[in-house]
Amino acid sequence: MTSKASPSTADGGGLRVDAERNRQRIVTTARAVFAEEGLEVPMEEIARRAGVGVGTLYRRYPTRGDLIAAAFEPKMTAYADATRQALADPDPWHGFCGYVERVCAMQAGDRGFTTVLTMTFPTAKQFETERAQAFADFTTLVERAKATGKLRADFVAEDLPMFQMANAGVLAATADAAPDTWRRLVGYLIQACAAQAAQPLPEPPTPREMYRALLRATHHQRDRRTTT
Repeated sequence: MTSKASPSTADGGGLRVDAERNRQRIVTTARAVFAEEGLEVPMEEIARRAGVGVGTLYRRYPTRGDLIAAAFEPKMTAYADATRQALADPDPWHGFCGYVERVCAMQAGDRGFTTVLTMTFPTAKQFETERAQAFADFTTLVERAKATGKLRADFVAEDLPMFQMANAGVLAATADAAPDTWRRLVGYLIQACAAQAAQPLPEPPTPREMYRALLRATHHQRDRRTTT
């Protein structure tokens, strides 16, 4: 007497289920490891902790950038949602201040995301779409806050990634020794954005220059991985 194969096994559905289960384990593990230890953790270590073979990981995510984008996609969605919520604030200046605090807090709460926000992932279309939408919404928020007379007139949207780079540096330098130092930095930055505190500033970077700076940060991360 022969036993019948289950439908999922007979039609390949079981393989698809296993593949999806492995994908979820890889992404969940990577998200936790990147958040705790940063983006330098070897891919082999992530595969080991996820309980899958290295070949399985690389078949699904051929590059580290692919895995990073997949792991942080929910965070990037939350990042974009934060901008939309700030836009919905009836007081644009309050929305602006709250947004800067929130995105810096997101960096502080996740070591990996601290770096991700200062990197670009040209091949991760959905990830970069969310980032672009967040930036567009932030630009609108900036113009509304300026219209209230509370945000300094020479603030530009490209200042935000500069803030994030500065915050990332403080977070890396203080780490566990003084983990709340970033809050003081953000307080200074927000006060400096207020119109009543405005003093002349040097010219801001152009959008192209800031994009090149983000790419350089991405390449720096790659260089560090190849030399360690």
